[in-house]
Amino acid sequence: MSVQVLSPVTGLVAPISEVPDPVFSQSMVGPGVAVKPSGGSSEAVAPVEGVLSTLHPHAFVVSTDDGKAVLVHLGIDTVKLEGAGFTLHAAKGARVAAGSPVVSWNPTEVEEQGYSSVCPVVALEVGQDALSDMADGVRVNGGDPLFTIDS
Repeated sequence: MSVQVLSPVTGLVAPISEVPDPVFSQSMVGPGVAVKPSGGSSEAVAPVEGVLSTLHPHAFVVSTDDGKAVLVHLGIDTVKLEGAGFTLHAAKGARVAAGSPVVSWNPTEVEEQGYSSVCPVVALEVGQDALSDMADGVRVNGGDPLFTIDS
């Protein structure tokens, strides 16, 4: 069964290769895209329906019922902020609907502290050939389609 992955944030879609971190840009974690977020306070939403299998202030993974998992990373090296500027709206293990708020944050404040606010959105444990309908170079709102993970 295919799963449509939604953008967790509003911004401009870019290739994952443009993420300023080799772990993401070289697809070591998995294939996906990056979203360069619009500034100001915003909510990061769940990219798929499922369970929050991992949850940190700066990153989360939603696992679907059929075993697919999507990682959302809010900025690069933002783990160093130790949660400052991020507000969780869900708990690890909670079931979330696609498009429902998971974390509030401010990409502009992240950048003011010297970190990139770019958001990798990565399909875990699949190859690049499992992704289709990839958005690229377009503006998206949180909840708009980014790509599809095929079975």
